[in-house]
Amino acid sequence: MPTTARAVTIAETGGLDVIHVADREVRDPGPGEVRVAVRAAAVNPSDVGVRTRGADYLRVDPPWVPGWDLAGTIESVGEGVERVSVGEAVMGAVPPARADGGAQASLVVAPAASVVALPEGMGFAEAATLPMNGLTAQRGLELLGLSAGDTLAVAGGAGLLASYVIAFAKADGLRVIADAKPEDEELVRSFGADVVVPRGDFTAAVREVAPDGADAVYDTALLNRDALGAIRDGGRLLVVRGWPDAEPLPRGIEVLAVAVADALERTEWLERIRAFAADGRIRARVAVELAPEDAAEGQRLLEAGGLRGRAVIVFP
Repeated sequence: MPTTARAVTIAETGGLDVIHVADREVRDPGPGEVRVAVRAAAVNPSDVGVRTRGADYLRVDPPWVPGWDLAGTIESVGEGVERVSVGEAVMGAVPPARADGGAQASLVVAPAASVVALPEGMGFAEAATLPMNGLTAQRGLELLGLSAGDTLAVAGGAGLLASYVIAFAKADGLRVIADAKPEDEELVRSFGADVVVPRGDFTAAVREVAPDGADAVYDTALLNRDALGAIRDGGRLLVVRGWPDAEPLPRGIEVLAVAVADALERTEWLERIRAFAADGRIRARVAVELAPEDAAEGQRLLEAGGLRGRAVIVFP
């Protein structure tokens, strides 16, 4: 008999009513792969893109299984896998843009390189919030190519991705400026920011503490061109959802776009996420736990805005 899994599925683009739970056949793991019995899978903004943009977004045929982040136990392993073993609790990330689908299923096949052990003392729901943002943060910093002592300004400092960017940037020896609302200032300082500036006019706030401009901006707030004034001549802007136009950039500034799909098999980065989570330098923030049948509520909460942490789908 084929192996099947319960999966959150989207058969067509549309509103929240196109999200359903269905049985889905799951293949055996191949060489260098593992099959994970998923216990928790985070809901991310990209899942809304799966539902609203469909094949144009994923370039695979429906039904689509959304989700990137997962945590669970190794159910089986393919040939040549030795670093993890059956029964081990792991976290990892897979892309929904593949025939196997994304993370929101009770069984998921993944490259062994894309999973690592859970942080010590952490549960499945918490761990499922870590990989995608942790990998995105590190990949973005790699693209920026800053050196110890350089100044990085982070837009959207209170957000989940920003909290990871700040922690990894500080570990790399960067001076970090981040913005925050008054009620979030202490929170952002706790992430490790050297200077917290008022949220609002990002350029003016950054220039107040870095008159020549930051060496780079990591734009988690989707400011795009509104962040350029905060950057020194010849500096860099890192964007997380692509660049919206082809107009020339001022003052020799370079724009770089981060794609987490480029980092999913960076095992050493996943191990670093694990270590930072274990010692508290990054925090797992779970906003709400939901049954698979309530996956639509997770996307509704995301679209409503203001969610602190991630909605997490929990499989029994």
